[in-house]
Amino acid sequence: MKSLLKTDNAPTTVIIRLMVGLVFFSEGIQKFLFPDKLGTGRFAEIGLPNPDFLAPCVGAFEIACGTLLLFGLFTRFAAIPLICVMGVAMATTKADILASEGFWSMMHAGRTDWAMLMGNIFLLLRGGGRWSLDRVISK
Repeated sequence: MKSLLKTDNAPTTVIIRLMVGLVFFSEGIQKFLFPDKLGTGRFAEIGLPNPDFLAPCVGAFEIACGTLLLFGLFTRFAAIPLICVMGVAMATTKADILASEGFWSMMHAGRTDWAMLMGNIFLLLRGGGRWSLDRVISK
């Protein structure tokens, strides 16, 4: 367990952690604040199964994992479900754009998705960084 909490000593890792954590925390809350547009309604619109269950579940994961990232607590564990969320989001919302409008339109529409995916992969590989609870616990 302690080896999974081990992290780098880079002071700049906090920038990626705060960026990714805040985006997911905010998006999770918005799934509950605006369910028709960003929660169950959006999930139903893109054809995801059981949107009444799935949207709140994804929102809760985004809030919980986003919070963990903000504090740098269990950073690697928190990044894993968020990588899955981004994979599903990209597959369900960007594949149609790729098919109908082409590669560059898909890349433009997916720029935030790619940034969040790459940020989570970075945190999975590096951990929470110098200013994280992971670092405090692993000492």
